[in-house]
Amino acid sequence: MDRPLHILFLPRWYPNKYDPMLGLFVRRHAEAAANLNKISVVFAFPSEEKMHKTFSTAITDEGNLYTVNVLYKKSPKKNSIAKLINLFRFFYALHIGMAKVNDARGKADLIHVHILTRLALVALWMKKIHGTPYLITEHWSRYLPTRNEFGGILRKSLSRLVVKNAELVTTVTKNLALAMQKHGLRNEHYVILPNVVDMDLFLPEKRISSGKIRMIHISCFEDRSKNISGLLRVLSKLTEIRSDIECVLIGEGMDQKMLTDYAHTLGLYEPFLRFTGLLEGKKLAETLASGDFLLLFSNYENMPVVILEAFACGLPVIATEVGGIPEMVKPENGLLVKAADEYAMLQAILEMAEKHQDYNHLKIRQSVEDQYSKKAVGELLTTWYHKILKLS
Repeated sequence: MDRPLHILFLPRWYPNKYDPMLGLFVRRHAEAAANLNKISVVFAFPSEEKMHKTFSTAITDEGNLYTVNVLYKKSPKKNSIAKLINLFRFFYALHIGMAKVNDARGKADLIHVHILTRLALVALWMKKIHGTPYLITEHWSRYLPTRNEFGGILRKSLSRLVVKNAELVTTVTKNLALAMQKHGLRNEHYVILPNVVDMDLFLPEKRISSGKIRMIHISCFEDRSKNISGLLRVLSKLTEIRSDIECVLIGEGMDQKMLTDYAHTLGLYEPFLRFTGLLEGKKLAETLASGDFLLLFSNYENMPVVILEAFACGLPVIATEVGGIPEMVKPENGLLVKAADEYAMLQAILEMAEKHQDYNHLKIRQSVEDQYSKKAVGELLTTWYHKILKLS
């Protein structure tokens, strides 16, 4: 086949006007795949504002990446009928978006579902009716034992059905793949799909020494998973030991005010501790690269892209050994501690403060470029697409 393949992405999470960070890792997979293929994305999401119409469509055409965002009116009620109405509107919004793609770009050769389960049902329907094959990429950590939030007889049954009928199932870590299989989500072809790092954006930066060792933390400020409150307690103890360290916390989220107030309760203020709020693009990359190392104290994770971005900047990382993190953080690029072990985290920070300059920063960056760049991931995805369609 001489023409580029037309791949339809159906993501459960994707950046949108309400949350530009939601599913950003899916967007990066789409961008990587678009280097060698024609990618169309259909994303349906409920409105957080009053709508005069039930559905509203916005289209973005970026050459090989064509995105249809379909906003639908969400019923504010909480009863069963409202849930059914919202479910119907979700599926109909997908229908609208897929029709737009079909009119503009023709039939897709393959459907790439991101995050179970509803969207995979659409893909299964398309396979049965039109013969369009599909693959699934799962990012959700709900299957992990630390969360154990994958329940319900109907959800499990439907998930097992769509996984069984997929041509390929990909996860971003081996840990997540094993957790899914333990829930009975079986498929003959499980493979690992790395997250994508923008190597042109996240670059090493030569710091002008301020006499301070700078730690960087980046997250969505949701304390249940990220355990920022625990990190703040560690930092409070750190101030009693060293005065030459500063910490920059980047991000925003549901617990931001609570955590800011808690930091002040612990006596943590600038210049030792600085909250920047949400940073994006070049500003995020520059701030990350200005640090000496990255710090994460999560209770559970899957594959934090921010760790890869830190590696791209040549920074070592301290993180908890949860989810897929131990698959990424090794002695040559960082330190691991047990989740919720505040004493171990304090000791790791003190150790890293002494040895962060001893890491091979160029080697840390190179390890990411070989596996996680847009080029590498785009080529990997294209290989899988061709194998599924029996073109290679």
